[in-house]
Amino acid sequence: MHRIIYDELCLGKVLDESRQIYRNIITGLAEAGAESVVLGCTEIELLVSAADSAVPVFPTTRLHVEAAVEFSLTTPSSG
Repeated sequence: MHRIIYDELCLGKVLDESRQIYRNIITGLAEAGAESVVLGCTEIELLVSAADSAVPVFPTTRLHVEAAVEFSLTTPSSG
C-alpha cells in the first residue's frame, strides 16, 4: 500500500494493477469481518471508490471538505 501511494499515486500514476491490489485488500478485509473501509489517505481516492468495495467506504478527504463547507455555510461570521 505504501509503495503504491508514494511511488505511483503521489506521482500521478493510476495503474489498473494497483487498483486491483487495493480491491483485493478491501475484499479480504470485508471477508475477515470489516464492515466498512476508511480511505484515510488523500491519494487513495484517486485509485478506488465505493464502486470498488462490497462494504461502505469513507473517503476522508471528501468528508472533511463537505464538513468544512457545511460549517462555513451555517456558522455566522463574527465580524
